[in-house]
Amino acid sequence: MASWKTITRRSFLVLGAAFAGGAAFGAYKVAEVPANPLVPGPDGMPLNPWVIINADGVTVIAPRAEMGQGISTTLAALVAEELDVDWSQVRVLHGPPAQAYYNAGFVERMSNEPDYKLSMQPNGHNAILAALPKIFSLQMTGGSTGAIGGFVQMRLAGAGAREALKAAAARRLGVAPDSLRTEGGKVIGDQTFTYAELAAEAVDLVPEDVTLRDPSTWRYVGKSMPRLDMVAKSTGTETFGIDIVLPGMKFATVRMNPQRGAGMTSFEPAAALDFPGVEQVIGLGTGIAVVANTTWAAMQAAALVEIVWEKADYPADTQAMMARIEAAFRTDPDSRLRDDGDVEAELAKGGVIEAEYRVPFLAHASMEPLNATALVKPDGSVEVWCGNQAPIMTRDAIAAALRIDAAKVTLHTPVMGGGFGGRTDPVPAVLAARIAAAMPDTPVKLTYSREEDMTQDYYRPAAIARLSGRVENGRATALWGRTAAPSATRNALARLVGFAPPGPDRATVEGGFDQPYGLANYRYDGHVADLTVPLGFWRSVGNSMNAFFLESFIDELAHAAKADPLQFRLDLMRDTHAPSATLLETVREMSGWDSLKRPGFGRGVAFCYSFGTPVAQVQEVQETPDGIRLTRAWIACDPGLAMDPSIIEAQMTGAMVYGLSAAVQGAITFADQAVVEQNFPDYDGLRMHTTPSFEVRVLQNNGTFGHIGGVGEPGTPPAAPALANALFDLTGVRARELPLNRTFDFAG
Repeated sequence: MASWKTITRRSFLVLGAAFAGGAAFGAYKVAEVPANPLVPGPDGMPLNPWVIINADGVTVIAPRAEMGQGISTTLAALVAEELDVDWSQVRVLHGPPAQAYYNAGFVERMSNEPDYKLSMQPNGHNAILAALPKIFSLQMTGGSTGAIGGFVQMRLAGAGAREALKAAAARRLGVAPDSLRTEGGKVIGDQTFTYAELAAEAVDLVPEDVTLRDPSTWRYVGKSMPRLDMVAKSTGTETFGIDIVLPGMKFATVRMNPQRGAGMTSFEPAAALDFPGVEQVIGLGTGIAVVANTTWAAMQAAALVEIVWEKADYPADTQAMMARIEAAFRTDPDSRLRDDGDVEAELAKGGVIEAEYRVPFLAHASMEPLNATALVKPDGSVEVWCGNQAPIMTRDAIAAALRIDAAKVTLHTPVMGGGFGGRTDPVPAVLAARIAAAMPDTPVKLTYSREEDMTQDYYRPAAIARLSGRVENGRATALWGRTAAPSATRNALARLVGFAPPGPDRATVEGGFDQPYGLANYRYDGHVADLTVPLGFWRSVGNSMNAFFLESFIDELAHAAKADPLQFRLDLMRDTHAPSATLLETVREMSGWDSLKRPGFGRGVAFCYSFGTPVAQVQEVQETPDGIRLTRAWIACDPGLAMDPSIIEAQMTGAMVYGLSAAVQGAITFADQAVVEQNFPDYDGLRMHTTPSFEVRVLQNNGTFGHIGGVGEPGTPPAAPALANALFDLTGVRARELPLNRTFDFAG
C-alpha cells in the first residue's frame, strides 16, 4: 500500500473537468483500468468524478455502497483530510457504474495479510485476485474492503483537488503555489479565495506530482467523526431504495419458483386480474409478476395466480441435503491449504479426541426487503433505482436482459437497509427492468414480500466438520480439521460472472486453516459437496462456519487438557502472532476472566482472524427462571490503522449481534425442495431485550503503518463459538450443532 509520500503521474492520472458551476476532480490507476472510465457529466463534458466543488460546498463521490456500515463517512473523511475542508462542508453521494471505481481493496487486503497467512494461499490465488478487478470491473462492496481500497484513492482525489485550487489562486495572484496555504475550504495568501471561487479555473491545473499529507497532520482520519448518514436515518428522511416515488408509478411484486433454479410450466392469471387495482400479470419464465396500483394489491393478487412449477435438481429436504454434504467426506479433499508437521504420526500415538459439528443454511434477512424501481423510456433506454453491492455487474445484467447497450442503462444506488452480501446479485434490478419493459414510459416499483425475499435468497451454505486432535502435558500436539460444504464461491461466481476461478476453494476452509495457532502438527482439508442449492456470500463467508468448528474444538481440547480455555489459546498463539495474543490478553482483562466466576453464570471465549483483522470475544450467559440469558459480551479487535474508532465499535457490535442471532435461532430448512422459513417469526434475530450489553476495545498493533483490516465482517465469526463455549461452561452440555435453541432454552 502506498504511504503518504509523493505519488507521481506514472502511478496515477488525475483529471478535472467543469461541473455544474464548479469543478470535479478524479483519480484512477492507469495500469489497472484498461477501459475508458470517464462518465458523462450534467453539462455533457466527460469526467471521472470523485470530488465535486461548487457554491454548495464539497460533494464526495463514494464508490462503495452504504448499507449501514459507515463507509461513506470514512471515505469522505479521507478526502476532507487532504482537501482541507471543514466537516460541515462535506456531503457524499454514491458513484455511478464506472470501471474507475473498481475496488482495489480485494487485492490490497490479500497483500496486507501477515506472513503466516500469505504462506498458506493456494497456488495462483493472489494472481487470480489481482486480475479480478480488471477482468470483471469489480466496482463492488464486500469482503470488508471498502476502506482498504479507498485509503490512497480517496486521499489522492482530495490532494489533487487541493493542489489544483492552490495553483488557480497562485495564477490569480502571480505567486508560487507553495507560498499559499489552505484552511476550511479556502486558499489563503495575500488574498483569500473560497474553493467555489477557484473551482472552474482549477480543472486544468492538477499537478503531475501529488503529495499526500503526513499522518501527523490528520484532523479526521483516526478520529470518531459524526456520520454523514446519521441525521437522515435517525429522522426518517433518508431515501432507501424502497422509498423511491416517481410520478405515475405502478407497483409490482413477484412470485418465483420456490424450487430454486427450476422453471414454470404454466400459470393462470384470471383470479389475480379480477383483484381490484391489478393491471397486469407478466410471465417471467421462472415465475410471475403482478402489477397493480398499490404494492399490497399486487402481493394479494400474486397469491391468487395458479402456477404449475417445474422441479429443481437438488434433494427434496434438509436431511437429504446434509447426507449429500456428508458424502463429500468420502471424496478426495478439494483443498489442503495447511499441512504442518506429521499429523497422522502424532495422532497415531493414541488418546485422540474427535468431534463432529454441523451448521445449517442461513439467509441474509435484511430489514429492507429486496426491491428495485425501473423506468423504460420511449427511446429504449432504462433508468433503475436499486440498492446493490455491484453497480457495473447490475448495470450489465440489466442491459443483457433487455438486449440493449450498457450505455443505455442509468443505475442509481440508494442507501440500503442492510446487505450482508445479499445485495450482490442483480436479480431484483433485472426483474424490475423486465417488468417495466412491458409497460414503457411508466415507472414500476418492484417490492418483494418478506416471504419472497427469504425464500428466494442466496444462502450461506450448510456444512459439516470433523476434527481430530491430541493433547499432552496440558497442550495440544495435533489438530486435523475437515470441512465439507457446497462451495458458495463457485456457486455464486458461476451465476454472477459465468465461471469460477480454478484451484482450491479457499472459502470452504477459511477460518479453519488460516488461524495463528502454533501447533507443530496442523492439517486442514476442505471437501466440496455436490449440491446445487443457490448460494451466496453471507457476512464473513466461510469464516462464519469454520470459526464455530475450530473454536469449539479448541475449547474441547482445552477441557481435555484440564487447561483454562483462554490460556490454552494464548499458549498456542503467543509465539505465532503477537497482535493476536495481545487481543486475548486484552479481552481477558476486559471481562475479568481470571476473577471468581459468579454462581449461575457461564462464560466462553473465542477468536478468529479474518479479513485482515483478529478479533477475540468473551460471552457471558446466565441461567434464569425464564431460560438462559445472554448478559454481557466483550470484544477486542485489531484492524491495524483504525480510521474511525466509533464506526469500528459499531460494526464489531453489530457483527457480533448478527452472529449471535444466527447461533441462537438461525436456520433455513427445506421440504419438497422449497424453503420452510417464510418470515421473521420463523427466522428471527435477537431483540433488544435478548441482546447482551457490549464493551469494545480497538487496538492498533496489527502490522506496520498502512495495514488496514476489515471491520464489517470480522466480528461475526467468533460469536457462535464464544456463546457455545459459554453454554458449556454454564451447563456442562457441549452443543456441536447450530442453532443452539435446538439444545438449550433461551429466555424470550
